[in-house]
Parts: sequence; structure tokens; C-alpha cells
Amino acid sequence: MASRLPSYERSAAPPRELGFTYVWLLVAVAIMAAGLAAIGEVASTAAKREKEAELLFAGDQFARAIAEYSASSPGAPQYPQKLEELLADNRYPNLRRYLRRVYPDPMTGRADWGLVRGPGGGITGVYSQSTARPLKTANFPRGYESFAGAGMYSAWRFAPVPSGAPAAPASAAGSAGPGVKFGASKAATAGKAFTPMTTPLSGPPKPASP
Repeated sequence: MASRLPSYERSAAPPRELGFTYVWLLVAVAIMAAGLAAIGEVASTAAKREKEAELLFAGDQFARAIAEYSASSPGAPQYPQKLEELLADNRYPNLRRYLRRVYPDPMTGRADWGLVRGPGGGITGVYSQSTARPLKTANFPRGYESFAGAGMYSAWRFAPVPSGAPAAPASAAGSAGPGVKFGASKAATAGKAFTPMTTPLSGPPKPASP
């Protein structure tokens, strides 16, 4: 006798088989979601490392510009009151530039740098105002070893040091910066050229190792 079940009922899969198919579908979706999350985390980490490299580059450029500004002082060492003075030194009739541009802070995306000021209000260093935790905690360029283990980017203080002087971290209260002693007489500082703490970076910065 021919079956009287409707055609759609005769071709339908058993309930147990449908259950297995549904479970495997959920597993596949979960695996795909985990894979996409892992890819997103890797991309985010790579982007953050690139920003850290840009921060090291920009901070080093500021430190070098401040050192050149101070070394070019007519008389006792002076420091700029504004970062824009590194673009055009108003102490001389002819244009003197120590910095190509006021770089934005890669961590905030704005030129809202924290400023380390010495006696007289001169800018002796800069730092990012980001309180995020760095990925990079070691293997910093020579002269920036004091950045190791810092809990936030704002602890990375970029300031020049006298040639041959050991680097030391600047205080959070806005000290003169690593190795720089202010208030010294011109005779005491004579012959001590101020230099930034590491070899200049050229070209687009590359992500540094952690």
C-alpha cells in the first residue's frame, strides 16, 4: 500500500539528525567568532605598537629640538616658552628652525602634550598625557632605559641630557628632566653640549619590539 504521508513529511530528516546539525552549526559559529576576535586583537595590538613607535619618534624629535634651542642661546641657556618657538626662534632676526612641525601625540591624536617646565617656565621636555598602559615595557633605545616598566605613557618623559650624563627619569611634578640641572652658572655649563638621549630616527617609525 502506498504511503499516505504528505511528500514533505516523507522527505523530512529525523528530529535527532536535525539536532546534531543545529549543534554543529552553533559550534561552527562559535569557532568563527573566536577566530574573528583573535584577528581583531592582533590588529589592535599591532596598531598600538605602531603608535608607541611614533610616540618614541616624536618625543625624540622634541628632545633634540629643545637641546638645539638651548645650545643656541645667546648667553645663559634658555628654553622655549611654547613649542611653537621650536619652529621659529624669535631670539634672532634670521629664521632658525629646530623642529619641522609640532607633532601630534600619537596616543591622543592631538597636539596636547604635557610640558615639563624648569625654573623660569621654560619647556625642558614633553610627555604624552595618555594614562593608558604601554605594551612596550623593555628594550628601549639607549638613553630611554628609564621608560622600562612604566605603568602609563605619561611616564615617558622626553628631555635632553648633557652629553655623557646618565639618564634619569623626570619627576611627575614637572622637574627639569633627566640629567638636566638648572640654575647652574654659564661657567659650570660651558663646554657641555646638550644632546637628546638617543640616535635620531629617520623616516616613518617602525613598531619597536616589546
